[in-house]
Amino acid sequence: MKYGYARVSTKEQNTDRQIHSLIKEGVDKKNIYVDKLSGKNFKRPQYRRMLRKLKKGDELYLKSIDRLGRNYEEIIEQWNYLSKGREVELIVLDFPLLNTKNTVHGLTGRFLTDLVLQILSYVAQKKGVRFGRPPMKKPSNFEEVLQLRREEKISIREGASLLQVSPATFYRWLQES
Repeated sequence: MKYGYARVSTKEQNTDRQIHSLIKEGVDKKNIYVDKLSGKNFKRPQYRRMLRKLKKGDELYLKSIDRLGRNYEEIIEQWNYLSKGREVELIVLDFPLLNTKNTVHGLTGRFLTDLVLQILSYVAQKKGVRFGRPPMKKPSNFEEVLQLRREEKISIREGASLLQVSPATFYRWLQES
């Protein structure tokens, strides 16, 4: 059975390109699972739902490796869980070397993907590469709004509105300060 997984970081982002690519590969639309959440961990509802469906020999299609997650160590851990633990075939559409089904010059796809993932992980660590969106810069009026919040003159929602960010972002910045 073919399954597809698509993910974007926010509800405002669009998954159409990912879904179109998965359907083009023969994945039935009812077997495509979509999360509109950060890739910071694997506690995503549709991803978990998909995991319950996957069986040995099933194929999981991803548009790109970063749709799985944004931390390479966690991606590799999840990749190993899926490919070795669950014996699911993984196919990354925009990176053909990450296809556990392929056999190239006698080398199995699993061996090649393990090797490629290890190299990518090493390079990413050396260069300090992070996946996902870059951190948002705090607006110039952040300190003023922070002070108002600390003095309990405004709510988190009001502070977020003044900074033109989501309440979750403002709350995270408060925790960091």
